[in-house]
Amino acid sequence: MLLVSKTQPTLAVVVPCFNEEAVLPETIRRIRAQLDRLIERQAISPDSFMLFVDDGSSDSTWPIIVAYGERDAAVRGVKLARNAGHQHALLAGLLHAKEAADCVISIDADLQDDVEAFEAFIERYKEGCEIVYGVRAARAEDTWFKRETANAFYALMKRMGTPVIPNHADYRLMSARAIGQLACYGESNLFLRGLIPQLGLRSSTVAYDRRSRFAGESKYPLRKMISFAWNGITSLSVAPIRLVLGTGLALFAASVAAGGYALYAHGRGAAVPGWTSMMLTAWLLGGIQLICLGVVGEYVGKVYKETKRRPRYFIEATAMGDSEPRSRPKPSAPGAEALAAQDALIERQAADLLH
Repeated sequence: MLLVSKTQPTLAVVVPCFNEEAVLPETIRRIRAQLDRLIERQAISPDSFMLFVDDGSSDSTWPIIVAYGERDAAVRGVKLARNAGHQHALLAGLLHAKEAADCVISIDADLQDDVEAFEAFIERYKEGCEIVYGVRAARAEDTWFKRETANAFYALMKRMGTPVIPNHADYRLMSARAIGQLACYGESNLFLRGLIPQLGLRSSTVAYDRRSRFAGESKYPLRKMISFAWNGITSLSVAPIRLVLGTGLALFAASVAAGGYALYAHGRGAAVPGWTSMMLTAWLLGGIQLICLGVVGEYVGKVYKETKRRPRYFIEATAMGDSEPRSRPKPSAPGAEALAAQDALIERQAADLLH
């Protein structure tokens, strides 16, 4: 069993990756430099490491992870047998990392999340927080559409009674205890941003400035963002089903009122509305019924997936390095000759893999 240390905790940095060959060498360099600074300040244990999870990439992501791991024991990797999705890849990394770490920071590979915030995460952890959320300080670089849709999403989730931290993605610190409790959730339809606040452990937030993507293309275009948001809503809340019920009751009340008016008009001998009003009513009710069936079908489909109890992912390979670092330099100031020479050698090997 892992001995938890609050003075110099062993930190693991989990990075899910999908076709990130363009940015991965720089990501490894920046995270390692940050770990070295924290080790030098004795804020974390020298045994701290990075764990990269290859989510079924079709490029050179995995060979790059392996190449770096052969030179630096602090670089470790897990390769999934297929593309299981960002949330499942992240969960796989968390569950593996907690076996060798006191706390785990999850961060995307695109370098939009500021690694300089690691120190603030560790400070909150040492103060007793089991979960520390990275929260964007501002969204000034986002387009108006993206900013407004994000705000609407957070407001909608709040109205539906789902605990989601505004302006927080998947940049967070979790203690090994928190990850152990998260492992008790066995559902296949994962939405970690909504599940983790439900753990009820002591938490805090750290504000940081989000940057532009360093290289490569975004893995979350508009279509995937909408799908992700819809999955989060239907995975954590039954409010849409209740909305369907409310819509049905409202339509029933409207039909009763319309029927009463029709009887009243018939008793007075008034003319009955013609074909146009009948067709509009039929189209309106037909569309609402299809929407309601679609919402109900979404929940039935999720129940269908959950009852199968299929494995969420399979691990094809691991690159865990040695228990003792081979060529990892002792913590030193950034820009030291030994660190620069090692980085140059590894980057040349990564470049060879890309070409």
